[in-house]
Parts: sequence; C-alpha cells; structure tokens
Amino acid sequence: MSINLYHNASEKMSALLTNMYSTSFSLGIKAFAPELRGPIYAVYGYVRLADEIVDTFHGHDKEVLLKEFREETVRAINTGLSTNPVINAYQKVVNQYNIEWHLTDAFLSSMERDLTEASYARSAYDEYIYGSAEVVGLMCLYVFVNGDKEKYKELEHSAKMLGSAFQKVNFLRDIKSDIDERGRIYLPNVHSNEGITNESKKLLENEVQKEFDQAYEGIKRLPIAAKLGVYSAFLYYLFLFKKIKSTDVRTLLKKRVRISNIKKVLLLIKSVIEVKLFKVT
Repeated sequence: MSINLYHNASEKMSALLTNMYSTSFSLGIKAFAPELRGPIYAVYGYVRLADEIVDTFHGHDKEVLLKEFREETVRAINTGLSTNPVINAYQKVVNQYNIEWHLTDAFLSSMERDLTEASYARSAYDEYIYGSAEVVGLMCLYVFVNGDKEKYKELEHSAKMLGSAFQKVNFLRDIKSDIDERGRIYLPNVHSNEGITNESKKLLENEVQKEFDQAYEGIKRLPIAAKLGVYSAFLYYLFLFKKIKSTDVRTLLKKRVRISNIKKVLLLIKSVIEVKLFKVT
C-alpha cells in the first residue's frame, strides 16, 4: 500500500466537501472531462474550507485557525504532504500544475480581511475581489491549460472576469445573510444598511454584466475538456443573475434568491446542447 491511497482519499474528501456545500458547483464539475474533476474538486474544497473558517466557525478563534491554515498550506506546498486531507489535495494540484504562490497568498489575504473588515471602499473592494475570486479562476485555468503558457496568457483576463462575476452574484444573492450573520456589506463604497439601495445594486449589476460578456469570450476558447463544465457554471450564474436583477433590493434583504435542482439540471442539459451543437464554439 503506497501513499497514493492517501492522496486519492484526500481528493475524495475535497469532492465530498464540495458536494455537501454546493450542489450547483458539483453539477458543473461533473461536466468536466474525468481527468479535470479531481483537481478542480481539490481547488474548490480548499477555498471552501478557508471560507468556512471565516464565515461559520463562530465561537472559535478564527484568526488563529486561519493563521494555522496558512502555515499548513505553506508547509504542505513545500513538502508535498499535509495531514489535513483538504490541504493535501490542494498542494498536490499546486505542485502538479505549478500554480504560482502569489495566487494562494492573495486568496488567503482576502480571507484574512474578512476577519476585520465589514465594508469596502472601491480600491479595497477591487483588491478583495481579486484575492477572493479572480485568483480562483486563475487557479482553475492552470489546470485547464495544463502547462500551456500561451493559452494561459490568452485566457487569463476572461478567467479573472468569470471569477469576479460569480463572486459578485454571490454577494447580491447573499446580502441578507452577509449582514445578519456576518455583519458584512459587499457593495463597493457602501458602508451602512442605508446605502443598500436599488441604485447601488444596479451599479454592481452593471459591472457584473460586463464581466459576464468578457468571460464568455474566453469560454469559447477553452480546451474542450474544460469548456462544458465552465459553460454550465456560466449558464447557472447567468440565470441566477437575471433573477436577482429582476428582484427589488428590499426583497433580497428579506430572503435569498434560489434556483431549484430541476432548473439546475435543465441548465446543464442546455449547456451540453449548446456546447456540442452550435453556440459555444
């Protein structure tokens, strides 16, 4: 019995974590070619665990936990092993695909900001979005292009825009829980509940639409193994975004916009048809 058994178990634990926390992402990952699913589960499981430390580990010293998480990440990447299975699966992907440290560092820095900052001015907001979302898109892009530096450079901007759009849609969807449970506001230059208006919502929606448009151009040029999985996630978030756009901010402050599991499956079927037949080429 070799250490590969542990690496495989670590990957499966990241997949389990992903499946437990996000049915929509899980459906999207299943649409990837088989060789991509494990690495993408590993990336998502890692960022999900860090996010849970700052968002839901109430009653515990989050600062200490996140510091230990960072230290273990550095140690794991340098040694090629961690006794934390989620970090272990992540370090394996980082080392296999040569994902540069500054992406992980930026991600962890944004998670650390969540411990102390409740709202953001424009420049700080952009920095937060880069670290919490855009770099995740870039991590996945490393996996998709599998060492093709020219392809990475070609798709880098689109990957950042897709990560940013997804994150901002999450912020709009989760306005209520972010305020009620975490005391945070994720609209740029909005620092109090009174600033959460249909006008401030519209400003962010305009940004998101532009980012979706730019991301779509990159999706069309993705390697075939990744295209269906990314496009299915794109369609899901675009549909969610359209529902949010048509919802008054006062409603969003009372309840979360949701998409049924049946609709998620239908969107996945739509993505299969459009990728294979005519649209995303």
